[in-house]
This record gives sequence, structure tokens and C-alpha cells, in this order.
Amino acid sequence: MLPLMVFVVAGGGLLGLAYQAYPDQVKTAFGWKDDYAGAGSGSVRIVIRPGQVGGDVADTLAAAGVTKTRQAFFGLLLRTRPEPKLMPGTYRLAGHQSAAHALAQLEDPKNRIIASVAIPEGSTVAQILQLTSENTGVPLADLKAAARDRTALGVPKAAPNLEGWLFPATYDFQPGTTAPRMLAAMTKRMRQSLDAQHVAPADRLRVLTLAGLVQKEGNGTDDAKVARVFLNRIAKKIPLQSDATVSYGAGGTTVLPTEREYAQKNGYNTYRKAGLPIGPISNPGDVAIKAALHPAAGKWLYFVTVNLATGETVFSTTGAQHEKAAAQFRAWLAKHPSYNN
Repeated sequence: MLPLMVFVVAGGGLLGLAYQAYPDQVKTAFGWKDDYAGAGSGSVRIVIRPGQVGGDVADTLAAAGVTKTRQAFFGLLLRTRPEPKLMPGTYRLAGHQSAAHALAQLEDPKNRIIASVAIPEGSTVAQILQLTSENTGVPLADLKAAARDRTALGVPKAAPNLEGWLFPATYDFQPGTTAPRMLAAMTKRMRQSLDAQHVAPADRLRVLTLAGLVQKEGNGTDDAKVARVFLNRIAKKIPLQSDATVSYGAGGTTVLPTEREYAQKNGYNTYRKAGLPIGPISNPGDVAIKAALHPAAGKWLYFVTVNLATGETVFSTTGAQHEKAAAQFRAWLAKHPSYNN
């Protein structure tokens, strides 16, 4: 061990050279350590994602406050034989613990916890896949590949894609659950919802298409009235003219589509296409599905949400009434431009 006197009399440059040659001795001499001692305390949740290597895990542990430094854990991995095998998953660990204790906890299957994914109503497939990847560690590419094979998930060939078939709910997945199994759980839950509301298999796509539209355009309170407006317009051969379908078909997310998006020709643009869009534009929950099956009684042909913050919606039977309500919405939007971003 180098004498403390060497460091006391040495200049900064010599100290740096000494640290490079004898890092542990230098740290000990100055009372600094790169590792905590003991089992730590509290609870910290970390995720090891598929494909990550030891350095990535070391970064994650240090950033979360589980270990004191990256080097404490990474150096331990390099010294340990046989080489530790760290499994992807979500772990609950103590904070401020030694690297050795952290490694022991990561190697103990009891510390791997169930990954929970909460899907809001009205989410799109793209949003659901992203949420699922972030919360489970399953690569987004794997989820996208599973979503493309929709018939393997029990979705009819007539459906243009998986949209509308993933039920919005909270799902708990055990470590190691594959992407196809995760999506299969969501499609199974949607079929259960449809069965509970007595939707025949032949009617599922049509019901989900209307329900997905109601989910996006409704407010949860007036959904049955929204469904009635769309059905009344279809009966009178009036285009639905839903901005939500235009935005979805163009791959956009804004409240008001652009002029260019309004002009696009695709199966979702209900300004240019008669009737319902070619498929759902969101994944609806039970309330929207019920509204699609049991629309309110009424002769409304128009509706507009006049306050996006509260969801207040005005329903009209004539064009003049609707234009007045639309002007009310434009005035509100002018005062709240952030809602059009």
C-alpha cells in the first residue's frame, strides 16, 4: 500500500498518476469508496431490457440509486466467475446497497416482479405497443411483428389491421411472456367484452368500427347520442365527416386535420368516403361498445365538442344550429391554441 505521505506531498499531476496505478489504495487513503455497504433500504424498481449487457445494467443501477457508482457493479461483473447471467425483466431492489448484494438480488427470481401495462380507452395500436414495450421491456419490434400477424390473434381477415381489437384495461404479465402472448391476452379480453354484450362474431368488425369512432369523438357521457348521429347520417346517406377519422387515416394526432389531410383519399377519410371507415380508428372500452349497440333515440345529424377541456358537446338537427355551435368551438379553440398541437 502506498504511504499516505506520498499523496500529501504530491502535486495534482502525481496524484492523478498514482490513482491510475493504485485506484483502490488512493480511494482508501482519502476515505472514499465507490460502493455502498450492506443490503441497503427502501424499494427501487428497475427494468433490464432484452439485449442489454452488463455495462447497461450497471448504468441503470447507478442511475436509480441502487448502487453508488457504475464501476462498483460493472467491476464486480468482470471479476465474477462464472459470468453472471442477468435475465430481462422488472425487478424490485433496495436502494443504496452494495454491488455484491445487488447482484445477488438480480440473480434471485423472487425479485423479478410482474410487469403491469395500463391501456387507456381510445388508445391506438401504435400507442398500445409503445406502452407495452416501455412497461415490460419486450422490444417494440417484436410487438409490431406480432401485431402484423392479426389472424393468429383471432382477428378476422376482413379487418384491415389490429386496430380496435385490443381491449383497454390493465394487464399483468409474468416475466418471459412473449409479444404474441401479450397481444393475445388483449384480443381475448376484447372478444370477452363483445360476447358479454351479445355481439355475434359476424358483427364484431362493424360494431368495433362504430365503437372506435364513438370512443374518439364521444366524451363518455354522450356516447349513445354520438352513435345515433353517425347512424342517422348513414341512414340519410350523408358523409360522417369525422375529423378523427381523417386524422387517423393521415397518421396524424391533431384535433383539427390540415387541408392536405382533408383531401387525402383513403378508407378512413369520412369526408370523401360514405358510411363508416374501413375499420376502427381506436380501441374502445365497454361504454363505447354499449353506445354503438344501443344508440340514443333522436334525430340529430350533427354534433361538435365546444370545450375540449370539459368535453361539453352540442347536438343539432339542422345545419344552421350546427354552424352556430361550430362557431362556439372555434372561439374556444382560439383561446386555447395548445389543444390543436
